[in-house]
Amino acid sequence: MDVILIPGFWLDASSWQEVTPLLEEAGHRVHPLTLPGLESVDADRSGIDLRDHIDAVVGVVDGLEGQVVLVGHSGGGAIAHGVADARPDRIARVVYVDAGPQADGDPINDELPVVDGEIPLPDWSDFEDADLVDLDDALRAAFRARAIPEPTGVAYDGIELRDERRYDVPVTIIACEFPSSALTEWIAAGSPFTRELAKVKHVDYVDLPTGHWPQFTKPVQLGQVIAAAIG
Repeated sequence: MDVILIPGFWLDASSWQEVTPLLEEAGHRVHPLTLPGLESVDADRSGIDLRDHIDAVVGVVDGLEGQVVLVGHSGGGAIAHGVADARPDRIARVVYVDAGPQADGDPINDELPVVDGEIPLPDWSDFEDADLVDLDDALRAAFRARAIPEPTGVAYDGIELRDERRYDVPVTIIACEFPSSALTEWIAAGSPFTRELAKVKHVDYVDLPTGHWPQFTKPVQLGQVIAAAIG
């Protein structure tokens, strides 16, 4: 199976480097992506928006044959959902890593602070404690050293969804910073946060307790869980 790995905010393809070998050992063809504007700290991010990131991944899907699996971490989950909306017949499964599908019109995160027209990795104090579980000082330093500012439009734009066949695409949620039981409770309560997930017809949940960046804190376990989800 072709597996497309979509990084979350501030990260490029290299963020998957400890996960990729596990998937290759399972026999998959793995395509970790660097999205537009995330090529380097000095890249031109002006004018790049959420649609540009979705279209970039759609272009990768269109360049492959047959069914593909999308894996989206954090903000990359919304991008994966946008791709499933654009190419529902081509996506065998979407695996959300501490993420979930965004509802039509919702931004990924329009509260992140913008500095000089882009969104740098915020101070650690701006994150919730649950985000930072297992992210020790060495991992934090390595993350910050590799972090690339996120294009503002990617975080602030409302996602545009058009094809309800996206709800037919099977989904796996890998729950890290909060348990999957919380997600199911929010769905049952009609939470706005989970209103799009509630419409997906086939959802599997897997708990991988750690912080928001399991590709750094528990990469082997994450690779194993993704491989098992793909089957």
